[in-house]
Amino acid sequence: MDNKIKKTGILIFTFSCLVAFGQKVSDYKYIAVPEKLESFKRDYGVKDFFIQSLKAKKYEVISATKGQWPTEIGGNACNVIFADVKDDSSWLVNKVILEFKDCNDKVILESKARTDIKEFEEGFQDAVKKAMVNVYASNPTVNLAAVENTQRVEVQPVKEAPVQTQTKEAATTTFTTSTATKFSNGKLNLQKIKLADDQFILADPNSSVPYATFKATAKKDVFRVKLANGESTLGYIENGNIVIEMPQANGDFSRDVFTGK
Repeated sequence: MDNKIKKTGILIFTFSCLVAFGQKVSDYKYIAVPEKLESFKRDYGVKDFFIQSLKAKKYEVISATKGQWPTEIGGNACNVIFADVKDDSSWLVNKVILEFKDCNDKVILESKARTDIKEFEEGFQDAVKKAMVNVYASNPTVNLAAVENTQRVEVQPVKEAPVQTQTKEAATTTFTTSTATKFSNGKLNLQKIKLADDQFILADPNSSVPYATFKATAKKDVFRVKLANGESTLGYIENGNIVIEMPQANGDFSRDVFTGK
């Protein structure tokens, strides 16, 4: 009986090993795959097999080169997961590691698997197939296309008497202090206005277009953000402050921190 249990344990272990970190690969629609799998001496068809496996799970596979990305992504690397397949083989045993990283180069999923097939091409592909068991089908938390049209709002300056009114026209909504609170980054004084349980904006009282529109993700206090210029990025709540990861011309991001007043 003990030997059966040990053998079963060994079979489970050798099938695949999973290391997960908070975020989920399935939260994303787009996965970038490198032009070449650097750890393999030859490709052995691994890259094509990996791409086919991802597409079978409803992912959109794109180039790792930012200039070739679809316009829906908006050039924002935080809308993309970066995947790689690594050769982890030992003597006479073909093994692979599937590694998925976010825009901050943080590993969010690492799936390992081995195979008893000795031939390289068939063996590596079999190992990838086993490791893909730990990769769930794409189920994006936000449809990027849905946030392309920024909601236009009209904001009145904050008054002492808390009053909320709403116009009859569907296209324009007027908000006052019952839904608005003040935030500043030292240069801009904006109002935070709740539109729904999962959505709010930062708006300038003198502008009809929000400075930023926030849509909740599956992760607490993390938001998809649509900026006034049409760019998409991420934002989050940190110690009561609203932080926006602002895209820079060189592809990097800077923190724009708004503190409540």
